[in-house]
Formats: sequence, structure tokens, C-alpha cells
Amino acid sequence: MAAPMLRGCCLGRCWALACIDSGSRHGRGAASGFTSSGKRGQSFVAQQPLLTAQKSSKGEHKWAAVVGLEIHAQIASNSKLFSGSQVHFAAPPNSLVSFFDASLPGTLPVLNRRCVEAAVMTGLALNCHINKKSLFDRKHYFYADLPAGYQITQQRLPIAVNGSLAYSVCVGKKWRQVITKTVRIKQIQLEQDSGKSLHDELRSQTLIDLNRAGVGLLEVVLEPDMSCGEEAATAVRELQLILQALGTSQANMAEGQLRVDANISVHHPGEPLGVRTEVKNLNSARFLARAIDYEIQRQINELENGCEILNETRSFDYKLGCTVPMRDKEGKQDYRFMPEPNLPPLLLYDTASLPAGADPQQVINIDRIREQLPELPSETREKLIRQYGILPEHSFALLNEVGLLEFFQNVIKETRAEPKKVTSWVLNIFLGFLKQRNLAVNESPVTPSVLAELLNLLDRKVISSAAAKQVFEELWRSKGKTPSQIVSERKLERMQDEEALERVCHAVMEGHPQVVMDMKRGNPRAINKLIGLVRKVTHNRADPTVIKEILEKQLSS
Repeated sequence: MAAPMLRGCCLGRCWALACIDSGSRHGRGAASGFTSSGKRGQSFVAQQPLLTAQKSSKGEHKWAAVVGLEIHAQIASNSKLFSGSQVHFAAPPNSLVSFFDASLPGTLPVLNRRCVEAAVMTGLALNCHINKKSLFDRKHYFYADLPAGYQITQQRLPIAVNGSLAYSVCVGKKWRQVITKTVRIKQIQLEQDSGKSLHDELRSQTLIDLNRAGVGLLEVVLEPDMSCGEEAATAVRELQLILQALGTSQANMAEGQLRVDANISVHHPGEPLGVRTEVKNLNSARFLARAIDYEIQRQINELENGCEILNETRSFDYKLGCTVPMRDKEGKQDYRFMPEPNLPPLLLYDTASLPAGADPQQVINIDRIREQLPELPSETREKLIRQYGILPEHSFALLNEVGLLEFFQNVIKETRAEPKKVTSWVLNIFLGFLKQRNLAVNESPVTPSVLAELLNLLDRKVISSAAAKQVFEELWRSKGKTPSQIVSERKLERMQDEEALERVCHAVMEGHPQVVMDMKRGNPRAINKLIGLVRKVTHNRADPTVIKEILEKQLSS
């Protein structure tokens, strides 16, 4: 049977990260088993679940939690997986629906080449084995927002299997105690998204929007190698950074482009795994961590009180901070998987197996995609540490905020200040201002060139650190002004007249004889208080080091 025809699709990248969209929903993924199935082509050692701190009421046993994830990432493509309909977030309802998306009789799927390439690139970045032959299947179930009554997915033979995702977590409360963990990836498969049901409670009716129906998804199934919410959230965040670096998904959780289902169970170490529950449709890393930790504790409490854990699907109520039941799974649903009759096997090639004279537009070369892999987040962090000598935790912080790394690098290019000084200003002061005002990096009124100019003034000792912070605050309020203009207008230049500074120090010492007496008695706080008083008089224009030298000189004279 011939390989399916591929439909081309160009891509426009646009990366963003925001908070939560509680309206997005995706409840139709392949089940993630809690036991590893099949032989693996690579050797991975399954991590042992960490023991939780909770003990039973009698103090006899500890509990171990087991967490696996199913992650659905929307592919960054201008059109859908099997139709030419465009993909746009927040478009008018049912404005991006083709005949195939609406499942009208006689319509046939045409596979989007861009989606296949995105799946291959993601699989390679996650150390997966890429299957040169993969199959499409129909997964049958009924939902009002699924017009065909089935979803086209890859249940039998997915496009990528047996991968791994490395992520770093902090041990204890200090970020410097960082350890790297690895979670195994069972498979990556291509599948369609469903439409969206909009529930109108006032009119007691449900409206259907099919704009999302047929959008291409990557389902990444992680093996149950994690043991708490922090690990799961960190792994998802690392995957999000990888997808954004590859350009295979914008992975914007606020727009429902990255959705997570968590499978959770608890058991006593050395005993069989417990009954699992599934928490669906988590679209925030913070809520993912909270939901998992809550569900672990809930299951422990239930078991210690003599109750049983039900094999059920639950959702997370972020307002109440708890999981609530949705439906039970005791009666296993029969999805009636069957081969997709309208799509032949998907055939991929490497350089060695590429047919002679093959049309480049109709074949996909795995090796060529491998050559196009960009620098991954882990490599970027290592490069930052090596090139600028910054701490590991600072490299994580620079990558975790969208646009912050580019901002940092642009400042570095335009300033003579040391990289560590730039890092401190970007992460502590600049990022702090953004958080206080709930702004993204690209919304900041302070540009990299402006911050670089301010740091140059500080580096040349034209202004003090305290004055530099005053200038920075003014930059947020006064758009269009440069740091030099603000320094000149507010007379914030460092005090260069040492004789005038000596007179100020003398006056401060005469006005605070008790503090001077404490200083003579060896009280270390006294000198700091005098320095603060002098800086207040000079409006933070004097160098604290110079002030200290003058005070000690006058005290000894």
C-alpha cells in the first residue's frame, strides 16, 4: 500500500506564555498504562518512587506515590491535521470549519506534512525511536463536539516510542541543591483534537464550536516514573520549553495548546501498585502540582480510614484547591479501535533507505530533520553557565520566563558591566518589576538598550547603586527619557567632592554623639547607621565605601 499523500503547510512562529484558561478541555487521549509494555530499544532504569512523608495513624508504614502523565500539545501549524482549514485562537465560533471537519459524507482526510515533521522533530529531541512505518486508527466514542463519532489517532503503531525527558528539581528549599531526573516516554502519537462544548447555564443549553475540531495534536505519554506534583510540573515545564525551542508547538497553556492528564496512585513500598485515579484537563503547571499533591494526600487519607480508592476520572477545582469526581471507570469503555480505512500506513525514510528519484515533497527524511534540530533548553543552560559564569539556578530562571533570555543577551551586548551584575539586575530588579505589574517581558517600558545604558553609568561609577535603582523606577514612569537625562534632571550623580563629603560626615557625627560613642565601643551596627545617615543627607549620591573610610578616619583623629 502506498504511503499517504502529504499536504504542505507553512509555519509562522509566535511564542507566548500566560496563565490559565479554564474553558479548554481535552478528555480523549490514549490510556497511559502504569506498567511498562513491550521491549525497549534503549536501556532506561525506572526511577523508584520517592517515599512520602505521610505515615499511617499507627506509624507502621510509609506511602509511596506513583504519577504518570498524558500531555496533549497542539502542533504549531497554519492548518489542521487532515484538512486545509486554518488554525487561529479566539476566531469567531464555527468560522474555521471545513466539510471534513464537520464530517460531511464523502469527505476524505489529507495528511498535513507540517504535522508529521513536527512529530518527528519532537521525537528526536526527546530521544525517541522514530518508527519508519506508523498506522492510523479510529477511536470510537460519542460526544456532541466530535461530529464523526470517532477520533483519528495512532493507537497500534505510533510515530515515536521509547524516549526520555530529563528535568531538574531542587532538593529542599535551596535552589543550589539541584538534581537531574529522567522520566521515560512511552510514545508520541499524532491525533485530532475535538471541538469545544460551551455550556450556557442561564439558558440550560450547550453550544458547539467546531473551530478546534481536527486541529493536530501531539500526545506525549510519560511513564509513571514521578512521585509528586513538583516533579510532574517541572517535567511539563521542561517539555514546554523544548516544544517552544523546536517551534513544533507554541505550548501556550492559557490558550489550551498544552493540556495535561495525570494518573495517580499510592501504595506501600514493596506492595503492588494501588488503584489509580485520573485528573483531567490541567492547563497550568502550578495547578498540576497542586492537583497531584492533593490527590496523593486524599488517597492516603481514604486508605488509612479503611475506604477504597475508586478507579475514576476527577477534575481539579482550582478555587477550592481540591479534586472532584467526574465519572467512574469501573465499566471499561470499548473504544472499538479499528484501522483508519482512508489513510494508508505513514512511511518515513532515512538517508540510507530513501528511494531513488523520490519527490522531496512526498517523502520525509528523518536524518534531514535531525540536522535541523535547534539548541535545546538544557544545552542553552549549560552554555550560559560556561559563557557567563552564572549560577545554575539563574540559568533556569532566564529560560523559564518567555523572552527573558533574549532580553538578557541584548543587555549583555550593549553594556560593559560584568555578566553577574547584569544577571542580578535582570532577575532581581527587572523581573521583580514585571511580576509586580503582571507584565510580560515584551510589555516592559524598559528596553535592553536603556537598561544597558543605566548599567554603564553604574559601572563607570557615575551613580551609586541606590541612585541607579531610583533611575530605574523613574524609567518605568517616564517613557522616552534616557537614564542620563534622569540622572541630570534629578542630580543623582555620585558625589565627587571629597571635602564636601567630609563636612557632611563631620556634621552627622556631631548630630549623633550616642551613635559615635557606640561606634567607639566597637558596636558594628553603629558604623552602618552613620553610613545610612550620611547617604540620606547626600540623597544616596555618596559611595558607602568612601563614607566608611572618612568616618573611620575622623573617628581615629
